[in-house]
Amino acid sequence: MTRKQTKSLVLLQHHLKNLRLPTILRECEKIAARCATDNVDHLGFLLQLCELELIERERRAAERRLKAAKFPTYKTLETFDFQVQPGLNKLLVSELMRGEFIEQRENILLVGNSGTGKTHLAVALGIAACGQGKRVRFYQVTELITQLMEAREQRELTRLKKQLAKLDLLILDELGYVPASKLGSELLFDVISTAYERFSLIVTTNLPFENWTEVLGSERLTGATLDRLTHRCHILETTGESYRLQDAKRRHTKSSSKQPRLTK
Repeated sequence: MTRKQTKSLVLLQHHLKNLRLPTILRECEKIAARCATDNVDHLGFLLQLCELELIERERRAAERRLKAAKFPTYKTLETFDFQVQPGLNKLLVSELMRGEFIEQRENILLVGNSGTGKTHLAVALGIAACGQGKRVRFYQVTELITQLMEAREQRELTRLKKQLAKLDLLILDELGYVPASKLGSELLFDVISTAYERFSLIVTTNLPFENWTEVLGSERLTGATLDRLTHRCHILETTGESYRLQDAKRRHTKSSSKQPRLTK
């Protein structure tokens, strides 16, 4: 490499750092050598570098979205066992994974017993949305209510609500496991009301709709909440026994079968 080429490379590296193009900075020499061998012109060389930068930038952005969503675990549709849930509409679930419900500001309600895969599906849908460039946040309902109440006490409720309003998809997990206080129910309703036709919600619950007053307390508040959630909504119901309980039974049966039998 000549002195002039060395100077050009140093200046190029400096400019790429200032322009915040780390992938082009890392790959430019290798791509330049390959293009020279393949007799690719300057525009083709530039195109390859730009494509690599865009791919890497989107990968980093997707990682940031996943981190910001705060999913409890990483779940995908490929690892969901539809054979255990034969009544679940697999075609509809596959369609929802494409994320068009978010574009249409529609909601999803996942209803069923504890341990039947509701959270798995909610997380899988959320991860798919992150991959589609959507801003997603996962909360257990009790966690969100606690944060809302703390924010209210610290006079930061408006700031938290503005953060939530920037989302494309809010996932509320385990509605119904712990009854909320009157204030907690009102704050939760305020979030749901704000989301109405502005961004999408996924809610998982172990309670049939007629029993939601056990959690929200007021029939009026329950009716208003359901009215907003179920308008433009997809309802998916999971049935049967808990996966975790079934697995525990299988392990117990397997363990028992290996124990030696006593002879008289």
